[in-house]
Amino acid sequence: MILAQGEMIPVYVIGGIILLILIWFIATYNVFVRLRQHVKESWSGIDTELKRRYDLIPNLVETVKGYAAHEKQVLESVIEARTRAANSNGSPNAQARDENMLVGALQQLFALAEGYPDLKASANFLELQKQLADTEDRIQAARRFYNANVRDLNTRCGVFPSNLIAGMFHFQRAEFFEIDSASARAPVKVSL
Repeated sequence: MILAQGEMIPVYVIGGIILLILIWFIATYNVFVRLRQHVKESWSGIDTELKRRYDLIPNLVETVKGYAAHEKQVLESVIEARTRAANSNGSPNAQARDENMLVGALQQLFALAEGYPDLKASANFLELQKQLADTEDRIQAARRFYNANVRDLNTRCGVFPSNLIAGMFHFQRAEFFEIDSASARAPVKVSL
């Protein structure tokens, strides 16, 4: 059976619609793959900066030890928090909890340093403090980049019709990496 030219138009329209749906399907799938890779890449950036921080902390603690050796509890809490944070490999939420503990311990360490004028004037301490502050800034930038990628992936996973593709291919929402800002604002208690 041969179709007349006028009868071919509906076939072309249906074929065009199917082609457009197929193109949309492929493009949406590729967007999900790209977003998932962005999330992984940006998490790697956070991980790199956290490792840099973990490498700086023992040097900082050793510098403080020379001036405030009797402040053993503060120094041990910093090392313990650093070890816990460095060994944390769980979800971003679990790592954020460990990072909160480390931030609190570092605040105690810097508050302790305030009581030792010679330490505050030490070139080594000042350089380590500067490097740590720079690292903290880089961690914040990496965290913002990661969270922006997570936001994009989670939005794509949640909106219709791309959520249909996400469900079909098991694209999962990612967790934000959030450091508790309340702990950063809390006053540090130091007993000398």
